[in-house]
Order: sequence, then structure tokens, then C-alpha cells
Amino acid sequence: MSIRILHAADLHLDSPFEALGARLAARRREEQRSLLLKLPELAAKHGAQLILLSGDLLDSDSAYPETARLLSEVFEGCGARVFLSPGNHDYYSKNSPYARLRFPENVHIFTEPRLTFVDVPELNARVWGAGFTDRRCGALLRGFHADRRVDRLELLCLHGEVGNPASAYDPIAIDELAMSGIDYAALGHIHQYSGLQRAGNTFYAWPGCIEGRGFDECGEKGVILAEVEPGNAKAAFLPLGGRRYERLTVNVERQDPIEAVLAALPEDSARHIFRLILTGECDRAPSLPNLRRALEGKVFALDLRDETRIRADLWAHAGEDTLRGLFLRSLKQQLDAAEDSETRARIEQAARWGLAALSRDEEVFPL
Repeated sequence: MSIRILHAADLHLDSPFEALGARLAARRREEQRSLLLKLPELAAKHGAQLILLSGDLLDSDSAYPETARLLSEVFEGCGARVFLSPGNHDYYSKNSPYARLRFPENVHIFTEPRLTFVDVPELNARVWGAGFTDRRCGALLRGFHADRRVDRLELLCLHGEVGNPASAYDPIAIDELAMSGIDYAALGHIHQYSGLQRAGNTFYAWPGCIEGRGFDECGEKGVILAEVEPGNAKAAFLPLGGRRYERLTVNVERQDPIEAVLAALPEDSARHIFRLILTGECDRAPSLPNLRRALEGKVFALDLRDETRIRADLWAHAGEDTLRGLFLRSLKQQLDAAEDSETRARIEQAARWGLAALSRDEEVFPL
């Protein structure tokens, strides 16, 4: 018998979104709540019998009242059973929404910093889990092994960091997963989708955050739909279609910057948040105010960075009877003899760095 699981984590509801300003930040928090509402809908659509929520549903212990109430009500009437393991951002305490609010009977919250289980006899399964009770947590899986029965599935819902023994956030070792006796471990904490992993006979994964909140969380975000049976598991990534953070580098050399940027933007750019990096050698610096005005309404929000350089003739002083001239003549000979564009680019960069050093200046280049 197989079990279908909807696995989500790291919603970070009520994130501050400080870089967006008050108006857009408030809008983004509303959109986060709408993504939460999609979870029971997805479970019903795909026939998921369990929803495993692996921590950090809230960004802090000071959630807005309307968000806390929504979290306590959203799974009311949901056909799936729901298991929630608080993480380091939404750790369980007597003052947390998890303790203060009433949750439906189909929702179970793991409130102890040790692994316990809930029996799900109708699915012939047990769901193990634990909850953070502070911002930091020791290794919860260390020394654990489920008392297995041949015909019963053992599932785990847990917030923690795999492969970093020094982590302050429930460090999980690969060999601990392999020895756990768990069939599928639904993990949280890491904000990039892992794909389905395997350690011994244990399958495990983390879905990443449900939506990006900065340029360190770029690209499509979503949840996992897993199907687990004895000895086997499959997992599919389900994008939720939220706003994305994206980095876009545009070379504006010998082009009008506005035209170059507009040509590079994807069709759905108005939905998303961009870090736009301008590069190339130009006769004059691009006008960033003009570019911002041209992009109004074409992106949701914009972080604009100018990494262009003013065009200069690198070899103008090669004929001088100076150290600079000698340096340039030597590199120019190498440039003329270079057989490919990659080598020529390296020589030109070396000339720039050398001239910057000789001029006690600094060459600016992307990190």
C-alpha cells in the first residue's frame, strides 16, 4: 500500500520584506497567506492523504493576529491529516500561536524536542516528529531507530540541517538517516529544493521555501508531492506560481541601455522582482533614473546595479618610454599572438589590473 504526501516547509509567513518598502511589503505578506490557502487545495487535487509541514511556517514568534488565525483555521475540513513540526523561526512555546490557538482535530503539532510518533492506523503508518522549543536545537535524530514492522510505513516530519555537524539547528547526519528505520523523512530548513535523496533504505527530501524572499532565494518555489510505499518512494516538485526573485545581467555595450534591458526581460517580468546588473564598456555611464522610469510597471520591484566601465583605449600609452609603456608593449605582443578570444580577454583584463596598480587606482569588477 502506498501513501501520498504533500510536503511543505519554510513558508516564513509575515516576513518583513524590508527592502520593498511598506506598501509592497504589506502586499507580499498578503500574497504569502494566499499561498498557505493553496495547501489544502493541492492536497485535495492530488489525493494526498497526509500533509507534512516541516517547520518555519511563521517567520517569527510575533505573527500578525490574522496570520495566526488563518494558520489555525486553514486545514479545517481538509480530508488529509496534517502534521506540523515547529522550527527555529516558529519554535513552540507557551506564547506561540501553536499553544494559544485551537487547531482542528486533523492537525497534530509536535511540541517536544524529542521524537515521538502518532499512529495512523487507517494508512498503516506512523508519523514521527519533534519540535524546536527555542531558536536553537540539538541533534534530534541521533541514536534514533524506529521499531519497524514489516507491513507498516514509518514517516518523519522534522526541521533540521543535513550534513552540517556544527549546525545549531538540529544537525542531521546522513548515516543517522540511513540507520533511522524511516521510509520517508520530510525535512525543512534549507530553502532550495533538494530533489529526492536516499540514505540506506531511507528516502528524504526538503522542498525549499514556498516562495523566495530575497536574491539568495531565486527561481521557482513550491512543495513536494511524494508517494511512499515499502522500499520505494517517488517525489514530484509542484511549483506554486508565486512571485520570483531573479537576477538578470544585461550587457549594454554599444546598445541603448533601455532597449537592451527591455529586450532581455522575460514575458512575465511584471510579476517578479529583479536584480538588474548592467555590464559592458560604455562611452558614458547609463542613466539609472531614466532606466527606472522606463521599467515602471514592467517589473514588480527592482534592484538596479551599474557595473559598466567607461570605455578607454588600453593601449594608448604603449609607445611611452616608461614602466607603463614597457608593461603595455609586452602585453600587446601577447595579445597580437593570442589564438582565441578567451586568451585575449584574459590579457585585456591583466592590462586593466596592471594599469590600475600602476595608477594606484582600483579596477572594479563583479564579485
